[in-house]
Amino acid sequence: MRITIEGASAAFEEKLLSLLAEHRHELTVTQDTNWNPDRAELFLRGTTLTARTFVRMVVDGDGWADADALRTELGSLRGPTIALARALQRGVRQENWPASTPAPVTPVYDPDNPSWQRAIGYRMDSTVAPVFRAAFEKIDR
Repeated sequence: MRITIEGASAAFEEKLLSLLAEHRHELTVTQDTNWNPDRAELFLRGTTLTARTFVRMVVDGDGWADADALRTELGSLRGPTIALARALQRGVRQENWPASTPAPVTPVYDPDNPSWQRAIGYRMDSTVAPVFRAAFEKIDR
């Protein structure tokens, strides 16, 4: 059985959690760590304009952006990547998504160069890119 409850009152939540506690040995509780348009919109609105541009370039590239192209457009990538990491952490603190939710954008490094290096690109999972595309459409309206 899968149950999703949104907009419940505090009293309802307390009663439901009490019921779950009574039956905890019979249940497996998992957290939804998938990105959805609402989460993606909160994530994007919770970061800087430069970081949003960074993510938009990855989304517009169907889940891939070359690091040199990003640097040409945005300059240093340190600021946007830090802003994205902080937005992810802030969302966890605000309970917008679980702590185990993966970062939507991840760096890609040259596999032939195991030493310290700059990212050669940034990717977004093929299932996540359409979700962020939908979030951008909502933000752009």
